Amino acid sequence: MTGPFVVGLTGGIGSGKSRVGAAFAARGADVLDADDVAHAISQRGEAGYLAVVAAFGPGFVGTDGELDRAQLRQHAFADPAFRHRLEALLHPLIAARIEEAIGRWRSPYGLLVVPLLLERGGLRSRVARVLVIDCPEAEQVRRVQRRSGLAEDEVRRIMATQLPRAERLAQADDVVDNGGPPDDIEAQVDVLDRRYRELARRARETGDSGKG
Repeated sequence: MTGPFVVGLTGGIGSGKSRVGAAFAARGADVLDADDVAHAISQRGEAGYLAVVAAFGPGFVGTDGELDRAQLRQHAFADPAFRHRLEALLHPLIAARIEEAIGRWRSPYGLLVVPLLLERGGLRSRVARVLVIDCPEAEQVRRVQRRSGLAEDEVRRIMATQLPRAERLAQADDVVDNGGPPDDIEAQVDVLDRRYRELARRARETGDSGKG
């Protein structure tokens, strides 16, 4: 394996990906969120912004001159063909920016946070291991409602666009159970931090991907 040892962190909406990512960062790991990269490349004047405006027209630009992300999300959710066109424009740009960022990592391993890592698959080949953040579906709904004010049926519609919990867990190399109090993740992250440091060391020594 060449380059940094990359762990793909994923999980359903409301599972606590950001909290777990922050726990790894506190232990010295580099953490990169693909959503942050997508936001950065689609700001006014950036490559993603220019590509979207060229493909779909100025109707998707808000009064502030930035892309109207809410309108883009609404169209993408309602129209699969639109979503595929949008992804075809943005995903190569996002992947290139992610590679640039990973090249600057300095920790023994790093986490790439990708909410739809398993659903879309485009970045799956880039990670050595898949870390799934798991919690009961009822808890996912409760957390999302608390932070966003969405109705339960709206939250469940979003969840329906993601892999079912059992399928996500079946594809995991590692799992953090985040169904309980926030402090419950600390010991789990300690164990995984040690594991990933050791796997990264082996990968550097052997040139293996470290997977398995």
